[in-house]
Amino acid sequence: MILAFSVAPSGTGREDASVHDAVAAAVRVVRDSGLPNRTSAMFTEVEGSWDEVMDVVKRATEAVLPFGSRVSLVMKADIRPGYEGELDAKVERLERALEL
Repeated sequence: MILAFSVAPSGTGREDASVHDAVAAAVRVVRDSGLPNRTSAMFTEVEGSWDEVMDVVKRATEAVLPFGSRVSLVMKADIRPGYEGELDAKVERLERALEL
């Protein structure tokens, strides 16, 4: 499965409302997991089995908890049994289609 997620605290008390430190804590968990992953300005994508991915998302969410009084988590999943390497393969197929 590929899961895209965004996790951020609210109630941080920061004057600038920035959440980059909290997001960095979550991304660190993802990168340390060893699973294929990619982070963009809005989401982090991670690929693996259902149990592996959900464990990483849970731990990333827990890493954000200390940064505010509550946490928001948004997830979108592509569950396609029998496929691996789709984090890159899907983008490669799109790029080839755009060249036509």
